[in-house]
Amino acid sequence: MAGLPLLEDLSDVEGRRVLVRVDFNVPLSEGPGGIMVVDDDFRIRAGLPTLHWLAERGAEVTAATHLGRPKGKPDPRYDVAPVRARLAELAPGVGLLENLRFDPGEEANDPAFVDRLVDGFDAYVNDAFGSSHRAHASIVGPPARLPSAAGRLLEREVEVLGGLLTDPGRPFVAVVGGLKVADKIGVLQALLGRVDRLLVGGAMAYTFLAAVGVEVGASPVDKAELDNCAALVAAAGDRVLLPVDTVALAPDGSFGRGQPGSGEEAVYVGDIPAGWQGGDVGPETVRRFVEALAGAATVFWNGPMGVFEDPRFAAGTDAMADALVSSEALTVVGGGDSAAALDRRGLSDEVGFVSTGGGASLELLEKGDLPGLDALRHAPNAPGGG
Repeated sequence: MAGLPLLEDLSDVEGRRVLVRVDFNVPLSEGPGGIMVVDDDFRIRAGLPTLHWLAERGAEVTAATHLGRPKGKPDPRYDVAPVRARLAELAPGVGLLENLRFDPGEEANDPAFVDRLVDGFDAYVNDAFGSSHRAHASIVGPPARLPSAAGRLLEREVEVLGGLLTDPGRPFVAVVGGLKVADKIGVLQALLGRVDRLLVGGAMAYTFLAAVGVEVGASPVDKAELDNCAALVAAAGDRVLLPVDTVALAPDGSFGRGQPGSGEEAVYVGDIPAGWQGGDVGPETVRRFVEALAGAATVFWNGPMGVFEDPRFAAGTDAMADALVSSEALTVVGGGDSAAALDRRGLSDEVGFVSTGGGASLELLEKGDLPGLDALRHAPNAPGGG
């Protein structure tokens, strides 16, 4: 939080035009009459405290967000009209610009695009934690041109996640899953210097298992990361817990999405037979992981334990969710699929904190800073003179 300008660091906002960068990259679905509607408004609701704070003080508030990946040109699939309609219900009077990524200058951090974006505005607020690990124009450009501040959501994200870096309650246990080892090896190495136990599940666990000599059948393995995984396990010793059993899918099977897929599943202890593919951590692994969480004072969870979209392989992820809900620890969920797994079971409000940014939360824990935060510290009104 040091040097980060907050809303209170803006001068009187009454009558001033304020641009608020939000992260309303929300899922859409087709509603009645074929009209697209917001499927999950969690991120919109998370941004309301900042929008309301500004509006209540007389500011003319305009929000700006990206939506999907339109590749730098208008695409009707990613029109923000459904988001604008939901925002109008939740925060009447707050405007919403068209999708920032309809212009190639957004992702390219084009100064000319920044100039167009801030034209006519008197102040800027970044409340888009989930996008603040990107050096995009709307994130890093405006603080160099306008008095700027972190919004309430961004402030809270940095406060909670930063607390994991500086003074976590002990024991501190991290549970990390998901698919790509390459995306998370850096944060795993960083976490290892801070946590008391590191539990590794999900598809990425098979690269770790392969690195320590376990046969993983047809499970995904990132061969480029085998040496890094082996080194991490060797350095950590018994502080790293890997799966000891697996719920695997037969060679002729397929995973389902929202419903059971096809094929036989079976639990294997140790090696997975050739052709079989790991889909979830097994019951003994669940028992060990839950036991490790039982005495924790702080828990950070990012990434599912298996293909939880298929009910046959959801037990491990559900067990982690249940363990967090029943824990007396400070429980922090790092957004992404972990947050989706909680929301699927209506448990989001029963854990300590759910981040709105999966990738951003991991990068903050790995590097201790984000491009969006650094840009705010250099704003003209930042504490210390920008």
